[in-house]
Amino acid sequence: MAEPQGLITIDDPADPRLRDYTGLTDVELRRKREPAEGLFIAEGEKVIRRAKQAGYEMRSMLLSAKWVDVMRDVIDEVPAPVYAVAPDLAEQVTGYHVHRGALASMQRKPLPTAEELLTTARRIVVMESVNDHTNIGAIFRSAAALGMDAVLLSPDCADPLYRRSVKVSMGAVFSVPYARLDAWPKSLETVREAGFNLLALTPADQAKSLDEVAPHRMDRVALMLGAEGEGLSTKALMAADEWVRIPMAHGVDSLNVGAAAAVAFYAVATGRPEL
Repeated sequence: MAEPQGLITIDDPADPRLRDYTGLTDVELRRKREPAEGLFIAEGEKVIRRAKQAGYEMRSMLLSAKWVDVMRDVIDEVPAPVYAVAPDLAEQVTGYHVHRGALASMQRKPLPTAEELLTTARRIVVMESVNDHTNIGAIFRSAAALGMDAVLLSPDCADPLYRRSVKVSMGAVFSVPYARLDAWPKSLETVREAGFNLLALTPADQAKSLDEVAPHRMDRVALMLGAEGEGLSTKALMAADEWVRIPMAHGVDSLNVGAAAAVAFYAVATGRPEL
């Protein structure tokens, strides 16, 4: 079988053409580099394909030999260079064993503004200080699956396009539009002025049950989520229209924010059946 056109074999881990993939496990380095250079890393066949389908431009692809045939159609369709490397070389470059054998460096798109997203959305997620990439990815995956229209992030939330977030979300970060809120919590007024009810998810005793509040009957809902452990800040809670909670049993006081988000998203979905 003929080698795909444009395939470049590299055997030097210091080759400058592999710069986009260096030190992928160095969170601080990647957190600074990737947004500044306008790139993000997609890992695994499905995620790469979803990024491409979502219209992200590919800068390059890094493949181990056994993935060349699997990704042949993508290689043939995109003009970006494709680098074929041995698994041990990929590990030297990236800093970890690339189990899925396929990485792609993708070009970021300009983010929409919150105002643009609020114009057409009816169900949105507002995250405050969620800085764990696994939680970000899990929340985006649930948001996509359960019909949330958009995500708004406080300035200190983690990057949804960081490799771990993208991987955990299985590419769902490409399906749900998101924007950054510049001023926090002042920007929540913009959400309220767009006609949204601001519901703060909290395990506090004074919060009302989601079933009691019945957010699925509301016209526009903004569900506010806080960081793992700490939850929403006092300022964010004070800015909300109402506090809501998920009823708990067996003495459990709260859920992981990713699990809580999934339950709450179902509760605010407009198409869910009445209980």
